[in-house]
This record gives sequence, structure tokens and C-alpha cells, in this order.
Amino acid sequence: MVVPSPFVYWAQTEDAVSLKIDLKNVDQPNVKVLDSKVIFSAQGIGARGQSQYEFALDLYSPVKPNDGDNQPVVMRVFDNRVELSLQKSSGAWWPRLTAQPQKPAWLKINFDLWKSEDMQDSDEETRDIMKDYPGMYDQLHKEELGYRREEFKKVYLILYNLFQTIGFVYVLSVMSVRYSKLGYDSVIDTYEHVGSAMKFLHLMQILEILHPIFGYTKGGPFVPFAQLIGRIFVLFVMIECEPRMQAKPVVFYLFVVWSTIEIVRYPYYISQLYKKEIYLLTWLRYTLWIPLYPLGILCESVIILRNIPYFEETSRFTISLPNAWNFTFHLPTYMRIHLLFLTMPGIYLVMSHMYKLRVKKLKPKIVIRKSK
Repeated sequence: MVVPSPFVYWAQTEDAVSLKIDLKNVDQPNVKVLDSKVIFSAQGIGARGQSQYEFALDLYSPVKPNDGDNQPVVMRVFDNRVELSLQKSSGAWWPRLTAQPQKPAWLKINFDLWKSEDMQDSDEETRDIMKDYPGMYDQLHKEELGYRREEFKKVYLILYNLFQTIGFVYVLSVMSVRYSKLGYDSVIDTYEHVGSAMKFLHLMQILEILHPIFGYTKGGPFVPFAQLIGRIFVLFVMIECEPRMQAKPVVFYLFVVWSTIEIVRYPYYISQLYKKEIYLLTWLRYTLWIPLYPLGILCESVIILRNIPYFEETSRFTISLPNAWNFTFHLPTYMRIHLLFLTMPGIYLVMSHMYKLRVKKLKPKIVIRKSK
């Protein structure tokens, strides 16, 4: 049988925390105040009538427990409530009551006693709180002071990263299963079986350029743009538009490299959204790029280089004079320029960025031990 919890209303000052427990006719409540935890149980009349009520709160920061003659925990029992006063171990304003960001449904704010850090010097008897702090009650009801519900953008980013993870796992799984059954013969028609999925996943990745622009992620849009624009060019122009290239083994190797990178990158992003540091995942995220990024660039460069005679033969995407716009564009020439002036600077910029992140994320922690 689940023991119900009473409604608990809390407030704070810089030095103390008060709890008002909404129970009537309480007799001899059992209260334990530990270093960072409050445990309460009592018989009384609450939201579910006469019953046994219990709750336990892991506090945001330590409080002073009763110790001998020192009695910082004060409990007062009234006919319609029980009040607890706890002394903070260090004088500081708490952003929330509990250690966890998730707020129990039965925990509320005691607006009758509520103070915040910017109100600590106010004179409550002569000042109108509603007038001095317009909208404060509405804001506290909405945010519950530090307890923030899963925001839309966090839920969206989790779903996006999960979708991409599943998508690239699917691509890599299909290629692996086909290779295990057919051997090297499966390499030739790799694009036929996973090309559509790979194109869709990369179209979805365009959102990663927009995420920092709209404040969904930190940083700027340049790095994701630089990483994605080369892939888009290779996938949609070099491979999709030239059927002869689709049967080349280099496409298989390129898809393996891309998928391996992404099935580590997106789970890492999910762990960061939950603020969970999984060392193995972090190490893989900031180590696998060392061999895989150059391999990916090498595969992309081979595809572009081998496509030059194909696009010279077909003249696809080449615009010749004369025309109404008085404009000329020769794709094979652009492909040569891309190889000479964009590939090498591009890989340098991306790898320099990743190296700085690796140093920051994987640098050893310095522990200073005090000598006895």
C-alpha cells in the first residue's frame, strides 16, 4: 500500500528554511532531520482524510541537525498544521528546495512567508509585495522557483538526436547484415539499399545549422555548416546525380565512416542534454574523429576526383554561353577548385575545432591533496 504524502509549503530566508505541513489533528509526529534530508511521518487528516502520511525530501544544501544542547531544528504542532524551521549550514539563497530538479507534486510555495534574494532588504510591513514585484506570483506558479519542466526545445533536441541515432544505426545495420550474407558483392549496390535513408538523414541535419541561430544549441552555425555543406555536395551532387558512381566501393566505405561517427555523436548529445557524463561515450566522441575524419575526407575527395571525367562527359550542371543571364559555370572546374582550395582548409578547420574540444573535454583533472 502506498502511503500518501501531505501537502508541504516551503519558504526561505538567507539563513533558514521553513516547511508548513498541511495536516490536521496531528499527534506526536515523527521527524528526522539529517545532514541533507528531512523525513516526516504522522497520523493526521489531510487531502485523503484520516490516514498515515509520510514524505522524504533530499534538500538542495545541508542544514544543521539537532546535536545535544544545540537544537537548530524547531518543530511546532498546531491544530491544522505542523511547522518546521531548519537552519542552513551556510547562509545562501537556494534556487530550489530539493537536490533534484524534479519537483514533487505535493510540494508548494508558501506565499505567506515567501522571500527571495532581491527582497531580503525590503520592509514587509510597509511595502506592498504585489506592487513592488508585479507578476511575481504568476512567475513563481509557472516556474516554482528552480523547478523547470522539460522545455519544448529540450524535448525536441532529445527526439531529434534519438531519431538521428536510430537512422544511422539502421543504415550501418543494413550494410553490416548484407555484407555478412553476401560478402564483398554487397558493396556494389550499397547506395541502392541505404541511399534514400542516408539522403533523408542528411536533409534532417540541415536543422543543426538552424539550432544555434534560434538558440537551441550553443555556439555558432559556421561549424555545422562547414561540416554539412561538403557532405551535401558529395551525397546529392556527386553520388545521386551520377549513377556510375553509385556502384563504386568508395561509397560503401564513405557510408561506414559517416554512420560510425554519427552513432557516437548523437548519443553523446543526448547524454549532455540529461547532464550525464558517460566517460566512455565522451572518449569515443572526442577520439574516433582522429582516424575517421581524415578517412571521410579521403573518401569524399576520391568520389569528387573520379567524377570529374563523368561530369565533363555529360556536362551536367554546366552552364555555357550564350544564355539569357550571360553567365557561365563549369562544374568540373569547380570540382578541381573544391579539391584544391576547400578540402584541405576545410579539414584543417574542422579538425582544429575538434582538437580544441578534445583537449578541453579529456584533459586530466588536477587533484590537490592537502598534506597532513
